[in-house]
Amino acid sequence: MNLPTLFPVKPAGRIGVLLLALWALTLFGQPAVSASSVSRHKATPKPTIVLVHGAFADASSWDGEIMRLQQAGYTVYAPPNPLRGVSYDSGVIRNFLKTIKGPIILVGHSYAGMVISNAATGNSQVKALVFVDAFIPERGETANQLSNARPGSCLGGGGDPHKVFTFVTVPGAPKGDYDLYLKSQADAPYPGVAKCFANDLSPRQAAVVLATQRPAAMLAFSEPSGVPAWKTIPSWAIFGTQDHPIPPAELLFMAQRAHAHIVPINASHLGLISHPQAVTNLILKAATATR
Repeated sequence: MNLPTLFPVKPAGRIGVLLLALWALTLFGQPAVSASSVSRHKATPKPTIVLVHGAFADASSWDGEIMRLQQAGYTVYAPPNPLRGVSYDSGVIRNFLKTIKGPIILVGHSYAGMVISNAATGNSQVKALVFVDAFIPERGETANQLSNARPGSCLGGGGDPHKVFTFVTVPGAPKGDYDLYLKSQADAPYPGVAKCFANDLSPRQAAVVLATQRPAAMLAFSEPSGVPAWKTIPSWAIFGTQDHPIPPAELLFMAQRAHAHIVPINASHLGLISHPQAVTNLILKAATATR
């Protein structure tokens, strides 16, 4: 291109020539910026991670995951699960999710699988469900039904729940309902809480689990699930091959039925405590896959 043709007025002196050259470079020398390159560099917000604990536990069971996820730059919440029943508990978590802006990864351990399956239904902000040694119910199924669908659960007590649980009356509770606490000592066929729940934790860790347990309402385990969110939300599942409360074969069946991305690990039912890095890795996979 002939610059003098474009600019017939002769620039005055060297300064004019220099300004003309700089102007031409600005006009013709800059690379074009496409819309696609702008979109590639546009920051996608990280989802918020919400961790829901299971029965006989509290939010501290997620300590290992919380630390790692926060170090990775994620906002993390571990709200208390009331452990009163599927509809009540899922309602509490559903309302909590409404306070969060942007995408959410919802994670549940054990009984909380029932809770997150119901709490996320119809919530377009929830981009992924992660089940950690958790129930993944179909509509109408109960936790009791799923844990006993296959032989091997250590919570059966030979048909006598008093071998497994301490029953505590609760003022104002529905008739026939009790708060349940896991018993420490074995009462055959129940092997005791350490061998049933915490079979890959140290004796000291198992003692802390027993001492800090939160009771679950007995009727929570017999309340049927509603329409499950995993029907429409991508799911991931990690479970221990040494899980004793929920037989691994049943955990695998539920995960396959939900078309989840499945990761088995050599862990107990409390893999979130004994293997926090493995659980965190799966949560991060779910978080990045849905961004």
